[in-house]
Amino acid sequence: MEFLSIPTDFLNDLTKSVIALFVVVDPIGNVPIFIALTSKMDKVQRKKTATIAIITAVSLLILFAFAGTKILSLFAINVYSFMIAGGILLFILAIELLTHGTLRYNKEDSIEDTGVVPLAFPLLVGPGAMTTVIISFETAGLEITMLSIIIVVGITYLTLLLINPINKVLGKRGSMIISRVFAIFIAAIAIQYILNGIKNQSF
Repeated sequence: MEFLSIPTDFLNDLTKSVIALFVVVDPIGNVPIFIALTSKMDKVQRKKTATIAIITAVSLLILFAFAGTKILSLFAINVYSFMIAGGILLFILAIELLTHGTLRYNKEDSIEDTGVVPLAFPLLVGPGAMTTVIISFETAGLEITMLSIIIVVGITYLTLLLINPINKVLGKRGSMIISRVFAIFIAAIAIQYILNGIKNQSF
């Protein structure tokens, strides 16, 4: 009965926040990338890499949720300008995913660093995810933002831990298709960020 007493607006805002962050983080679309990055690792190393990536990702998301606006204010930048900049960078990311099927990164990175760069940043937490949590914090509040981060990060961690069976089910072609489809969603979100940023700017 307590669950039924939860305000509809709260559930709607939480659903929107979770979906927006999930699409931008794109754990399923990053499956083939994670497999490529950890192809030379054993199960223990792969799990350690996933754990490091998740800890780094959630730390970045929480940092920008709490301090993102203050950081922007320090440089005299409003959230709408950040939306435009984040949207442009996110669109470039989407184009790269569509054309190359993955992000081009430094292949000489050590195994120890893989969980941080490029897996946690910029693959899981890039400008789009940072912009999303800042906007969520400003519009929906702390509780919804934190819940959405916990839900999305939890799903992402489970995805990374189940990477082998997921890859077997999807197959190489399935993973490629999902990556391209999510890239289109990312491009659409990027354009929406840009449009919303321009619309709310006071020139």
